[in-house]
Amino acid sequence: MEPTVTTAGIGLCTGTFQTICEALDYAAEGNSGVNFYSSDGSLTARLTYGELRQNATVMAGQLAAAFPRESRIGLVAETSADFVTAFMACQYAGMVPAPLGLPAAFGGRKTYEWQVGQMVRQAGLSSVMAPVSVRDILTSALAGTSVPVIDLSGSDLPARTAAARPHGPDDLSYIQFSSGSTSEPKGIVATQASVSANCRAIIQEGLQVVAGDRAVSWLPLYHDMGLVGFFIAPMYSQLSIDFLSPTDFARRPGTWLKLISENRGTLSYSPSFGYELCARRYRGETLDLASWRAAGIGGDMVRSEALSAFMQTFAPSGFSPSAFVSSYGLAEATLAVSFAPLKAGLRTDDIDLARMQTSGRALPACDLTREGSARTFVSSGRPLPSLDLQIVSDAGATLGDRQVGRIIVRGPSIAAGYFRVDEPLQPLTNADGWLETGDLGYWNEGEIVITGRSKDLILWNGRNIWPQDIEWVAQETGGRNVARSAAFEVQDETGATHILLLAECRSRDEAVRTELSRDISAAARAATGAPVSVELVPIRSLPMTSSGKLSRAASRIGFLAGDFVEQRDGQSALPAVAGISGA
Repeated sequence: MEPTVTTAGIGLCTGTFQTICEALDYAAEGNSGVNFYSSDGSLTARLTYGELRQNATVMAGQLAAAFPRESRIGLVAETSADFVTAFMACQYAGMVPAPLGLPAAFGGRKTYEWQVGQMVRQAGLSSVMAPVSVRDILTSALAGTSVPVIDLSGSDLPARTAAARPHGPDDLSYIQFSSGSTSEPKGIVATQASVSANCRAIIQEGLQVVAGDRAVSWLPLYHDMGLVGFFIAPMYSQLSIDFLSPTDFARRPGTWLKLISENRGTLSYSPSFGYELCARRYRGETLDLASWRAAGIGGDMVRSEALSAFMQTFAPSGFSPSAFVSSYGLAEATLAVSFAPLKAGLRTDDIDLARMQTSGRALPACDLTREGSARTFVSSGRPLPSLDLQIVSDAGATLGDRQVGRIIVRGPSIAAGYFRVDEPLQPLTNADGWLETGDLGYWNEGEIVITGRSKDLILWNGRNIWPQDIEWVAQETGGRNVARSAAFEVQDETGATHILLLAECRSRDEAVRTELSRDISAAARAATGAPVSVELVPIRSLPMTSSGKLSRAASRIGFLAGDFVEQRDGQSALPAVAGISGA
């Protein structure tokens, strides 16, 4: 078995389709397609787009016989030929698929069952299609409901078929549960129009796809960056795609780079931590990464330190620093909002953190900047020409260069709304069409720089403190002893604000842990000018969102509930912060 060819054999069409089905109909005329690999880089399955279309239309007829048109169908997003077939079958049958994560994405069976149950109820799903590996878990999660669990392959769908009517340009496309929705899932309804507009912008304006491009991805297909960026958009431009599952990537991150090397991949994305993991695990394997022209960064705050380590590690393998493309996006905008210029590499901005906290202006660091108070941000480039983006104050006034404010977006890529069964769609925009992204940032010479999430911002003695500044200090100070960390504010019984950092610590040595807590606290205070209480917690104990990002809100809730307690000889190893309660 060989992977699908890179050259499709038909004329390149750069996303000028009105529906997802139209895009696959055209791609099916060529020889490119999708390929699935195991953790060691072995090809386990492949489908040309023609085969994908054929399989999807057959399943579409079965779905049409089993469910009314526009039924919402949950699809557990295993990285597999079965998932992409079922997703496209829903499109051809006029159904609305809702990709759901796998259990590992939420951490623990009980939590996963509760999460899936919430999604099923809120989206009013008619059925959930799941791989055999999680079918028992799904059956347990949906016990007491009338929602059937069907094999993701469609093997237990009724044999009978009915005429399937594909989605039209004015129809819905899918329901995307937002990556931050761990406690109360928010189903974002994408339309055929919003998906088509964003794919066209990604292909023509952002990545400027050309004949000979090939996509490689380990990103989860239940998240917008994986689903839209590395399945739908490549299909809209007839590109072959090489898939590795997120689980296999975490086990062997080097396989991602191996696929790029061996298949001459040109387009591939990852959050910063993916590049960091590759650099940390690299053991000198022979690679040729010269073909990789757009190494995208998205899905979280861009960490220049992690990317610098990747550049240094893989420069001998042909990786070019100019290939890095930072970008910004969110599910409510279907996916992409801005891209850095191609072939330009990373554009960084060193600012005075203390002055930004007190003045709200991102002023460049200088000789007068306090030691430890300089902070490097990475530009996320210019907004896509098809979108309008503004940075505004809390009062709604438009802000200029280096003034930190709220980011709002308007354009054809904005999704239709938040969906809850038996309720009208909740609009995402105001009356003028502007979407509040929930992100903060500033302009720097026409490019957007993201500084963080507004809901995570810590207010301390009249100053704005970004939690990621504290978290990055913990990583730098703790080195290999510190994994993930979460900073947030809590209040004591008098209403006074305290800043708390939970840091996952690998060391069990009490002397090391004591010294680590002291050093991180001192470094955090030097960087932010505020006192920070540090609590070391077990590895892999901090909660994550569905897209694999750390959830500060859930971490705070867990701390107040007493979840982060490590037992040693029956005694809690996590001292309480004086006077703080969850009441």
